[in-house]
Amino acid sequence: MKETRKVLSIKYLNMFSVPLQMLAVCIGYFFIEAISRHSLWEAMDFMKERPLVFLYNAFLIFTTTLIVYLFRRRVFWRTICVIFWLGLGIINGVLLSNRVTPFTGPDLHLITDAFQIADRYLSPFFFVVVVIAAILAVIGLIILFFKGPKYQGKMSYKLNVPLILAGVLAFAGTTKLALDKRVLSNYFGNIAFAYEDYGYPYCLATTVFNTGIGLPRGYSEESVEKIDKSEDTLPKTGEKRPNILFLQLESFFDPELVEYLDISEDPIPNFRKMMKDYSSGYFKVPSVGAGTANTEFETITGMSMRYFGPGEYPYKSVLKETTCESAPYVLKNLGYGTHAIHNNEANFYGRKNVFANLGFDSFTSEEYMAEQDDTNPNDWIRDKNLTKYILQAMESTEGPDYVYTISVQGHGDYPEEPVLENPKIKVSGASTQAENYKWEYYCNQIYEMDQFVKELTDTLSKLDEDVVLVMYGDHLPTMGLTVTDMKNKYLFQTEYVIWDNMGLEKKDKNLAAYQMAAEVLDRVGIHEGNVFRFHQARRNTKNYQVDLEMLQYDILYGEKYIYDRENPFERVKMHLGVEDAQLESIQQISENQYYIKGANFTQSAFLEVNGELIEANFVDENTLLVLDTQLTEEDKVDVAIRSNSSTHRVLTRTEKYIYHEPEAGSNKAKLEPIITEEPETEVTEESQKEKEE
Repeated sequence: MKETRKVLSIKYLNMFSVPLQMLAVCIGYFFIEAISRHSLWEAMDFMKERPLVFLYNAFLIFTTTLIVYLFRRRVFWRTICVIFWLGLGIINGVLLSNRVTPFTGPDLHLITDAFQIADRYLSPFFFVVVVIAAILAVIGLIILFFKGPKYQGKMSYKLNVPLILAGVLAFAGTTKLALDKRVLSNYFGNIAFAYEDYGYPYCLATTVFNTGIGLPRGYSEESVEKIDKSEDTLPKTGEKRPNILFLQLESFFDPELVEYLDISEDPIPNFRKMMKDYSSGYFKVPSVGAGTANTEFETITGMSMRYFGPGEYPYKSVLKETTCESAPYVLKNLGYGTHAIHNNEANFYGRKNVFANLGFDSFTSEEYMAEQDDTNPNDWIRDKNLTKYILQAMESTEGPDYVYTISVQGHGDYPEEPVLENPKIKVSGASTQAENYKWEYYCNQIYEMDQFVKELTDTLSKLDEDVVLVMYGDHLPTMGLTVTDMKNKYLFQTEYVIWDNMGLEKKDKNLAAYQMAAEVLDRVGIHEGNVFRFHQARRNTKNYQVDLEMLQYDILYGEKYIYDRENPFERVKMHLGVEDAQLESIQQISENQYYIKGANFTQSAFLEVNGELIEANFVDENTLLVLDTQLTEEDKVDVAIRSNSSTHRVLTRTEKYIYHEPEAGSNKAKLEPIITEEPETEVTEESQKEKEE
């Protein structure tokens, strides 16, 4: 009797397995969102406020689970689906505990580096727990596969395959309808906000499958040639070759544009004065609250992000594999030195490799800065330290320079408690005291950034050479701002100013980030580069955006008709740091303590002995102190600059030497050069293939 009831129960469940599976998916998806949002209540609010989006994402997961109807071991395959989707939810939840950006398609490239960077996201205890859980899960799956229940009924592929196809087609139709009715969006101004608004599964799938630029309608060699000819109205490039500097200020904008804030004094007085005296206006950016690299991409290449996949970072996709026409490549052909500077780690957004594909001769990251301990309360290096390295880059060549500097001081996450003693600027007016503290911290940071801007322009004004300096914020800060909060009623813009010591005419206009380089080059009489010439000739003309999309597609993904079918840009052997670190001597001060003497050392410098990194204490730019180490005769030694990222890869090395112990009565070791090896100061083809964090 019991056996009969069991059979009837299983038969009954099988009859309703499809709706029951959908119900189970809805429950599971709720917990996935709860894990991602770190809150059951926020997941509940999402489900109530956006029920159609919630059901769409559940339908997406459900569609992937239809595969179980192709197998008899349905319990096993359902378990696989549960582990897959729940695992993605856990990964996203862990990442969002340590960074602002959620788990996206480009992060899948880091799977092979997961164990190398796991210490950044998991404590040693939880890392061990995760490894043990993974091993137990594998063992459990093996047991379930061989011992678990199997579907006992007749497998009807004639019914099941059409069922799966119907589910896939229904999902495709639902997706189109949801996009048409704007239940979903295929443009993400802020990828973190998009995940909150449109759900984790949809956004993750979009960042995986919807990338690059789609084939434009009417794309052909004739169409590209027509675009090229439309630029023939421009004059020839003149003889002026001023230094061209770009300064991208992290999260910098005018907080007085926020309706509800009461600020004790102007946090950006110098920037505001320069906006009155020099060319300025609103600066349209591709993202809100995050996405520094995409504003960067637009201003360096002149290409618009609107044609790429939602939430895409070209730095993490196409630019990892190919070179791209850019301001550095264009200006190099006119005799410019090209330099990038960033007071953050070299590997962030993969810049160490990407900048070589954009034509930069050198890249000075925080690893090559001696001021790494001069940080704000959020541990970001203060921007005032950048002046030194901007001048250093300009002095490194005899001709004019293009220097692209990316600041970091204004970066969030902004503290909800007071962390500043006697802050210069007081802020009130936000809905909560925690929000006031966040704004107060932010305003004091951009006040310091504004002081840096004044110091930089004062220094540049003393140079006996022409300089044009473009300054702008890369995006609004992550403060949860809405359109109604802003006096200008727009979230996708900051402000810019074009400072110069050449007496350029003041011309105020609003510009997009992808138009800025073309505008600056036009102001100084430079009309080179296909994309920049296009903007100079075609802005505000018929089919401007349509033709820009086609030009971008042709350059990055198409047949490269604009270049006669062959990419003319070769990857640059980019130099990390402008001035090389140098190892000059080693002085033994006790049995196992040494002074390492040389030049251009930083806190990222390590003594390397026979290929093993030995931690060194930074004394000054010429001295490192090594403790608890015993060097022996014929050790191979050098000084290595190590990445500050969690991968801890060596970025560059000095020349290698063979160590010879000091002679009697002396504490100075003899260093014999190994002349067959050269110092590693460039990003090589081998390093191009490294997987970046």
